[in-house]
Amino acid sequence: MKSIVVAVDAMGSDNAPAVEVEGAVGAARKWGMPIVLVGDSDRITNELSKFDVSGLHISIHHASEVVGMHDSASDAIRRKKDSSIRVAYDLVKAGDAHAVVSAGNSGATMAAGMFVAKRINGIERPAIATIMPNLEGQTLILDVGGNVDCKAIHLEHFAVMGDVYARQLMGMNAPRVGLLSNGAEEKKGNALTRETHLRLQQYPFNYIGYVEGRDIYSGAVDVVVCDGFVGNVVLKVSEGLADSISQMLRKELKSRFLAKLGYLLARPAFRAFKKKVDYAEYGGAPLLGIQETSIICHGGSNVKALTNAIGQAANSVDKEMIYELVQQLNSLKSLGNIDSPSLDSV
Repeated sequence: MKSIVVAVDAMGSDNAPAVEVEGAVGAARKWGMPIVLVGDSDRITNELSKFDVSGLHISIHHASEVVGMHDSASDAIRRKKDSSIRVAYDLVKAGDAHAVVSAGNSGATMAAGMFVAKRINGIERPAIATIMPNLEGQTLILDVGGNVDCKAIHLEHFAVMGDVYARQLMGMNAPRVGLLSNGAEEKKGNALTRETHLRLQQYPFNYIGYVEGRDIYSGAVDVVVCDGFVGNVVLKVSEGLADSISQMLRKELKSRFLAKLGYLLARPAFRAFKKKVDYAEYGGAPLLGIQETSIICHGGSNVKALTNAIGQAANSVDKEMIYELVQQLNSLKSLGNIDSPSLDSV
């Protein structure tokens, strides 16, 4: 991954640019990759001066504007043309970088990606995917917030992209793809899921039908498809539940002497549990369906999350995720399942 250049929107997170800069330093040290920090050059330089970056391939590309969390998505493409997220995508489009990582406004990141990088032809709407832990390993969920109102064709495309991502980036041979519903029975669901269910049955990948919310964590499914409204609720509930469980455990362990003693004995197990439910371990959420690699991070991401997101972006480029997706779409086109896709850069 040493030749893969990652452009990092250094002004996006709640604690920008400190978190982005330290995350970039960590990624450059760990993987040796070149990184371009995009944003206010004076502030970024000041943060970089706190670290020994000798031998690291970290550069700065100035951008004079920032798209804030309360700005509209259109601000990233129309009003703030020199925003850090827009400029990061411009660098990738120009061939000066290979991937974008941002912990900024997710709507703006998605809008800039669609405007600058463009959608893959054959994919009507990009999707934001996220990885969650389960009892057996990991579950990929998409969409988790990019599209709150979807048609069946959109969920079909999410399923195709999820299948390819699970195979290419998660190492699954025949990922089980499920459609999130309010029950596993055929009669369950709503108009959207029932239509999507019928259409997905015609696809050549391993579609297993309806799955329920509990299946996300049981390991019964590898890829879960849903609209962005439902997916975002699932994501936020999961984050809140993991945090609440951790806080309740800490409270109980501090309340009694025997509990404290038990904690000392079970400390390795607690550490393993904490690592498994920590979103920072997974980096960020890939934005699937545009012609360039993009990773969207939580606004409150810490240094570990940014470091892992940069590595995740480079790994996606290294595994030729977008090329493989286009190949799958072309294959489905030949079977009559999907409109003809194309990719300018392939």
